[in-house]
Amino acid sequence: MLLKSKKEEMIKGLEKAIKESESLVFVNFHGMNVSDETILRRELRNQGVDYKVSRKTLLRRALLKKAEGEVPELSGEVAVAYSKDNIASPREIYNFQKTHKGILDILGGIFEGKFVGKEKMMEIATIPSREVLLSKIAFLLKSPIQRLAVAVNEVAKIKS
Repeated sequence: MLLKSKKEEMIKGLEKAIKESESLVFVNFHGMNVSDETILRRELRNQGVDYKVSRKTLLRRALLKKAEGEVPELSGEVAVAYSKDNIASPREIYNFQKTHKGILDILGGIFEGKFVGKEKMMEIATIPSREVLLSKIAFLLKSPIQRLAVAVNEVAKIKS
């Protein structure tokens, strides 16, 4: 049994995490063993994402009036992954979920100051990174210019 002071300290830690993060993901980690959790924490830390395991009652208290909407259903053992980057925490949880089938389940989260459900969090998680999007734009811009250069080169060959 936790002391009241310890509970209040945990709630303050969760409130601070919620306040300082741009996005937060609720994760059900039922059935995860210690070695998988160690791997998860290391991968998240490398990407600038923090991870906290919490009691659901304390998490609900910390979430009161912190975002618009209704808190998603939090079932099983719950942890939160959060970061200062909008997309990093959902993307990294999703990537770990893909490589370690059946261990993690995204329950929902907070995105842009609103509670969102599992489906919306999965959509956010599948958005490509900034670097990937920039490379796609560069490829799209390069293709027509490259075709024009080939056409001009062929015209020059015919005229010569």
